[in-house]
Amino acid sequence: MSTAIDPEEVRKDLETKLLLDTVRVTRPTGTPVLDPGTGLVGEVPADVIYEGPGALLSGHGQVTAEGIVGKQWLDDTVSWYRLLTPLSAPVPARYDRVEVTVAHSGSAATGGRVWQVLDPAEASTVELVRVTRLDEITPPS
Repeated sequence: MSTAIDPEEVRKDLETKLLLDTVRVTRPTGTPVLDPGTGLVGEVPADVIYEGPGALLSGHGQVTAEGIVGKQWLDDTVSWYRLLTPLSAPVPARYDRVEVTVAHSGSAATGGRVWQVLDPAEASTVELVRVTRLDEITPPS
């Protein structure tokens, strides 16, 4: 006898247990300006397209998340990082930038690091949270 899965219940469970950080997704809108005084290139102008609950998972974080939820729900990926956001969040576009602005764990592991969206969010017949593949582009310090 099988028990039917209620996608809405699983979605709420995932959002409550995993989307604990605050993430910011920005979209580049122009070209950085060169500062003639310093010779350094400034920040890339960008618009914030989303700031709210989310999670950033590495390949190892995916295994941990599956342990919290109690089942495997993400397949392996060629990208090392994934951004999880609620389905109500806008769909990130390729080359959008992602940062964790507030880490729930208080860990500095995600602080100061920047990721770039590799592809628009993954599509699925049954969606529980928005899953977006990322690549780290943190500039050297």
